[in-house]
Amino acid sequence: MSLKITIDPDATAAPYEQVRGQIAEKARSGELPVHHKLPTVRGLAEQLGLAANTVAKAYRALEADGVIETRGRHGTYVAAGDAMAREVADAAAGYARRVHRLGLDRDAARAAVEEALRAEYGG
Repeated sequence: MSLKITIDPDATAAPYEQVRGQIAEKARSGELPVHHKLPTVRGLAEQLGLAANTVAKAYRALEADGVIETRGRHGTYVAAGDAMAREVADAAAGYARRVHRLGLDRDAARAAVEEALRAEYGG
């Protein structure tokens, strides 16, 4: 299975963000199954006509998000879905603790999340 990613030079999103977003979406949808081996940074950079640092930045962001994992010399793989779920649960728990400390009620906390999601996803 080859990794099909397209970079739109006219897009407002930076190339590394386009790479990150497309890999993340393919992992979430199952198009890239858990434990699927991804191309090397250099290999994907050549395939896409990007600098290796651009792809490396996308891979680092994906790893920080729990979407992929690097196994040293063995390569980079799509992480198990539970790692991503744990990351989301940890972020949500941290948010809940913080808004509680700030004194926000549940409705205000939910409204803040909805506003942030609208800003991130549009609409």
